[in-house]
Amino acid sequence: MALRVWLWLLSLSVLWGGSFFFAKVALSELGPFTVVFARVFLAALALALVVPLRRDAPWPAYFAMGLLNNALPFSLIFWGQTQIASGLAAILNATTPIMTVIVAHFTTSDEKITANRLLGVITGFAGVVVLIGTEPLKGLGTGVLAQLAVLLAATSYAFAGIYGRRFKRMGIEPLVTATGQVTASALLLFPIAMLADTPWTLATPPIEVWLAALGSAVFSTAIGYVLYFRILATAGATNLLLVTFLIPISAIIMGAVGLGEHLAPRHFLGLAFIGMGLAAIDGRLMSWRSKEAS
Repeated sequence: MALRVWLWLLSLSVLWGGSFFFAKVALSELGPFTVVFARVFLAALALALVVPLRRDAPWPAYFAMGLLNNALPFSLIFWGQTQIASGLAAILNATTPIMTVIVAHFTTSDEKITANRLLGVITGFAGVVVLIGTEPLKGLGTGVLAQLAVLLAATSYAFAGIYGRRFKRMGIEPLVTATGQVTASALLLFPIAMLADTPWTLATPPIEVWLAALGSAVFSTAIGYVLYFRILATAGATNLLLVTFLIPISAIIMGAVGLGEHLAPRHFLGLAFIGMGLAAIDGRLMSWRSKEAS
C-alpha cells in the first residue's frame, strides 16, 4: 500500500480505538443497543447535512452493507460480551483479517492468498493475543455460543469488506456510501434498541453522555466510515481490515496517555508482533531485502 493509505489506516484505527472511550461513558447510563443506535443515527444526521441522499440511491445495497457491517456484527459482539470476557471477545474479533483473507481468496480474482499475506495476518493475530494478554484465553471452552457469535461477527465484517467493493464499481464516492450505510444501519438498529433496551424508561442522561454519543457519531462513525470506504476503494478488503490489528494499539496508547493506564512489557511485545505482521503483508521490506541479496 502507498504511504497515504497506511496513514489513512492508522487514522481509522485511532478513530475506532477512540470509540471505546466514548462507549465507556455512554454505557454508564444507556443500554448497549441504544448506544449503538445513537452512534449510527447521529452519524447519519451529520453526514446527511453534507450529502443529502437521493430517492434513487441504491438502498438495497446500503441496507445489505448496513446489515453486514453494523447491525449484525454489533448485535453479535454485544450479546457475546454478556457471556464472555471482553478481552476474549477482542481476541476473537481480531480474527477479522484472517477471515477476510479466506473469504477474499474464494470470492475475488484480485485478492488471493499469498505467502506474505498469510504469514502477516497470523503474525498480526499473535501480536493481538500478546497485546491483550493470555488471561482471557482461559475462558476458551466456556460460553461456546458466545464465542461463535463473535467469530460470526468477524466473518460478517469480512463479507462486508468484500461486498463494499461494489460501490467503487458503481461510481459512488466514499462520502456518499458512508452516508447510505449508516442511514440504513440506523433504520435496522432502531427496533432492536427499542425492544432490547426500552430507552424511554431511563432517566435523562447527563451532558457527558450526550457528548460521548456525539463524539462517537461524528469521529468514530461519520468520519471513520468515510475513511473506511476510501481505503476499501483504494487498497481492497484485506488491507482495509488490517485496522482490526491496529485498534487495540490505539486504544491502549490512548488509555496510557489520556487516562494514565499502565503499559506492561507484553504491550510492547505485542506491538512488535503486529508491526512484523503488517510489514509482511505490505511486502516492500522483503522485496527490498531480496533485491539487495541479488
